[in-house]
Amino acid sequence: MEQGYTLLNDVTTDEQAAAALSDFGSLIPQYDGELRYQVTSAPGFEDRRYSKSTNTILVHTEAPGWNPPPRYLALHCRVQAQCGSGHTELADGYAFVASLGESERRAMHDECIDWVGHNTSGTGTAGVRRPAVERTTEGRDIVRFSYNLLTAGHYDPPVDADVPADELPLGRHGRDLAVRAEEFFRAHKVSVLIPENSILVWDNQRMLHARSSYTDARRHLTRYWLGEH
Repeated sequence: MEQGYTLLNDVTTDEQAAAALSDFGSLIPQYDGELRYQVTSAPGFEDRRYSKSTNTILVHTEAPGWNPPPRYLALHCRVQAQCGSGHTELADGYAFVASLGESERRAMHDECIDWVGHNTSGTGTAGVRRPAVERTTEGRDIVRFSYNLLTAGHYDPPVDADVPADELPLGRHGRDLAVRAEEFFRAHKVSVLIPENSILVWDNQRMLHARSSYTDARRHLTRYWLGEH
């Protein structure tokens, strides 16, 4: 996990997935209160950047409004898209912060953002007010990020969202930061088309992630969140 992510192969069942992931941490409930979330396309989300759509999802970390966010995120591929797309994309958030100028890095550590809660069943958190990079008492950094929140004021906005800067969490500065992050991400990302019966695991408090659009509606992943042991 030195590079922030790893791939586990030959995992065919939910039970095998839970056993394999126990080395990283404990499974924790997600937005809907369940330990497993099925990432599949569904009707009604065609115009949104959302896990249940087939659209591109832009750079973010998972559950930035949670305290703490999940330490690890895992995607177990049950049916791989056969359209040549639907990749999970990863880039190092620590490297992005290091690439910024001194004043921008200081803002990432010092300027607090209202990371609003986000859930689908009323069981989630109300959100937290934290900087994009939070230093823990153990001296480790937690990266929180959402291109959508900083540019559209919503985690799952319409594809063509156009929101005035004064209605955004960090205004024009936040939108500019999101654009910088997206540019860094596109230049440095690793794209993984997860093989069937494999699990991609990454450090959600370090790595930025995104997803490319796809057309094969059979694509099916199971998502897991993991907390510290």
